Amino acid sequence: MTQAIDKSELETRAARLVEAALKAGADACDAVAVTGMSLSVEVREGKVEETDRAEGDDVTLRVFIGRRSASVSANTMDDPAALAERAVAMARVTPEDPYAGLADPAHLLRQLPELDLLDTTELSAADLKDLALAAEAAGLDVAGVSKSGGASASWRLGGMVLATSHGFTGAYTTSRYGLSMTAVAGEGTGMERDYDYDYQTFFEDMEDAALIGRRAGERAVRRLKPQKLTTRTATVLYEARAARSFLGHLAGAINGAAIARGTSFLKDRMNQAVFAPGIRVTDDPLKPRGAATRPFDGEGLGGVPLDMIEDGILRHWYLDSATARELGLTPNGRAHRGGAGTSPGATNLTLHPGSDSLEDMMRAAGSGLVVTDLIGHGVNGVTGDYSRGASGFWFENGEIVMPVSEITIAGNLKDMFARLRPGSDLDARYSAAAPSIAIEGLTIAGA
Repeated sequence: MTQAIDKSELETRAARLVEAALKAGADACDAVAVTGMSLSVEVREGKVEETDRAEGDDVTLRVFIGRRSASVSANTMDDPAALAERAVAMARVTPEDPYAGLADPAHLLRQLPELDLLDTTELSAADLKDLALAAEAAGLDVAGVSKSGGASASWRLGGMVLATSHGFTGAYTTSRYGLSMTAVAGEGTGMERDYDYDYQTFFEDMEDAALIGRRAGERAVRRLKPQKLTTRTATVLYEARAARSFLGHLAGAINGAAIARGTSFLKDRMNQAVFAPGIRVTDDPLKPRGAATRPFDGEGLGGVPLDMIEDGILRHWYLDSATARELGLTPNGRAHRGGAGTSPGATNLTLHPGSDSLEDMMRAAGSGLVVTDLIGHGVNGVTGDYSRGASGFWFENGEIVMPVSEITIAGNLKDMFARLRPGSDLDARYSAAAPSIAIEGLTIAGA
């Protein structure tokens, strides 16, 4: 499968589209060609439930006529001239956008960095089945686990090339391996389920299948017989898996598109304290083997690590070229391709750890809630109001006393960010990486 991704072929497709668009009358244009292939196996109760193999190719052409633009996509390259003519005809009748256009040539990346993005380890369907079965067996071996919710293993390869009419051409290929297991504990109406997983760029970095399965089983068992809480105010700790959601809220609030529209609760907070002193949040598109690592962005710009939050102070927005023009700023290599063009967004976003473990923070708080799972998307990006369903564990005197469920946590992200304290247990595997966090004085709505 690795050999099937031919970067030179992708480059040829993109270059042909650019050439065709210019001949059709475009003032400027860019083209993206992507290819991907994946193989996954799902098992349940010791048997293969589904094996899925997928391959796909796609090309997208974006053309500009003055400040007018249009995009077209196709999964074949049988007639690039017809595709280009259609895009140009569409662009001629679209409204003008004063901020539309390719990136300034002065900002284009001139030399692509060498990044560790592709593992050539090939896994067969039999290999993936064995991994999934091993994870499931380990989960079922945990005392109290009554059945399997299924396990899956996957392998994915992808390739991408960007070519522009003002001289940029770049390509890269990536790999991704995944393994997950869901365990069910208890019986009847008292059943509880939980899961564990790992996703990595390189197969050698994957956690052991048995460890993933065992953790899924242990997590399910400890959720048995959950209680309800009465409404109260308390310290809430989010374990690392749940804490990552706050990075998503932050990324949305400092997205340049939201700032330009005036729809972010942080729109007036540049160079002001948003978090407590000492808090650092970094966005790094060059992170070694990172889940969102890339040599260039969706416009051909390079990216460097940025401290989005430095010592608690907001220092940067996410900017592509169009958003930067609207805000009178310089793009910072955070453009993502999608749909009709680009939009700014995060790459590998990391909340840097503190010095205290989750257990240390529990002892310091005395009593409170440890959140292990969040439900719903109850966050208002304009006001920062936060209200999300949750489940987890109540603790007293620094020790877990009971599982809890059917509760809602409420607050406002402005205040929550200001009071947030990171723990020491950073889980750096994913594109949003965070340690456990503690936030004092949150409202817990219960029974």
